[in-house]
Amino acid sequence: MELKSSNPVFGRTFEGSAIHTGYGKTMTVSGTVNRAGILMLLVALSASWVWNQFFNQIEPNAAAVSGYMLLGSIGGLIAAMVTIFKKEWSGITAPVYAVLEGLALGGFSAIMEMRFPGIAIQAVALTFGTCICMLLAYRSGLIRATDKLKMGVVAATGGIALVYIASMVLGFFNVQIPGIFGSGPIGIVFSLVVVVIAALNLILDFAVIEDGARMGAPKYMEWFAAFGLMVTLVWLYLEMVRLLSKLRDDRR
Repeated sequence: MELKSSNPVFGRTFEGSAIHTGYGKTMTVSGTVNRAGILMLLVALSASWVWNQFFNQIEPNAAAVSGYMLLGSIGGLIAAMVTIFKKEWSGITAPVYAVLEGLALGGFSAIMEMRFPGIAIQAVALTFGTCICMLLAYRSGLIRATDKLKMGVVAATGGIALVYIASMVLGFFNVQIPGIFGSGPIGIVFSLVVVVIAALNLILDFAVIEDGARMGAPKYMEWFAAFGLMVTLVWLYLEMVRLLSKLRDDRR
């Protein structure tokens, strides 16, 4: 049996039973939650360190944290790829990814905070508030991870990814996709849609984690599942920052 999520980290993650494949101890939901908490703490600690580096300057500027952001972005991507292809190493690579991702997020958040005071804490609050609401909706059965929902979220997530990739490629030729990345009505609506899709990805992630525990996935998959959930939360946070920045942009 295969369990799928639109989260590219999960993909074809839990196959078979750990009991049948000789792994011994198996994955639990509580164990995954604990490891997700550890990863988010590591992200927060490294992000806070870069944040302090930025604001402890006499005149804060992006150049002071650009190196940390570059290290975090490239190093985090490498750590993420290793984690995805070597799931059994996730107990080591997932924490490494969390620390590196924190470097990138800390720099990005500090730069956005300088331009829009208070935006970072607002985005954090909205991200975790959304996560809690999605978890309650999932646990109560208000939103179920049905096949139709999965197909819709997977298609929408793929479409968003294509838009971002196309924008990046066109950027090399100084061409911008009109409207969607601006702070006008079209840009705000686009960001709202992306936030909703990112939030719905959490429902699919919860289902994958729960089913993985039920199927008896290997114990190390707790780290991998926590890593996948963190990836979705980081994406949701970034989209929250983008949405808030568009809403507060005086150039609209």
